[in-house]
Amino acid sequence: MKNILVVDDEPHVSLILKQFLERAGYSVNTALNGEQALARIAEKMPDVLITDVQMPKMGGLELCETIASRYPEMCQLIILMTSRTDRDIRVWAESHGHILMMEKPLSMRRLADHLSLHFKALEN
Repeated sequence: MKNILVVDDEPHVSLILKQFLERAGYSVNTALNGEQALARIAEKMPDVLITDVQMPKMGGLELCETIASRYPEMCQLIILMTSRTDRDIRVWAESHGHILMMEKPLSMRRLADHLSLHFKALEN
């Protein structure tokens, strides 16, 4: 079973994503910020990371940079969730080929499609 880590400081967002992804057949862990996410990653390496950009303690961009330096093998797919369309964040994400940006509120259908395509590509 594929493992996904969802990182968001809004517990209701994490819960909704967790329930949706578990119904889709994924194993899902959650964290409230980047620091908690790094602890979860140290325990169990996820296949995909879905993280909010704006969070206390350690935001999504800093989390991505830390993961890239500590766990380069993990960088298969990272999905950044953002409620704003900041050009700097979009440029940053585009410069990292394994990062996909999705605007909040997320389209669950689009998220499911991206995950399905990602895992099918890995199988081939």
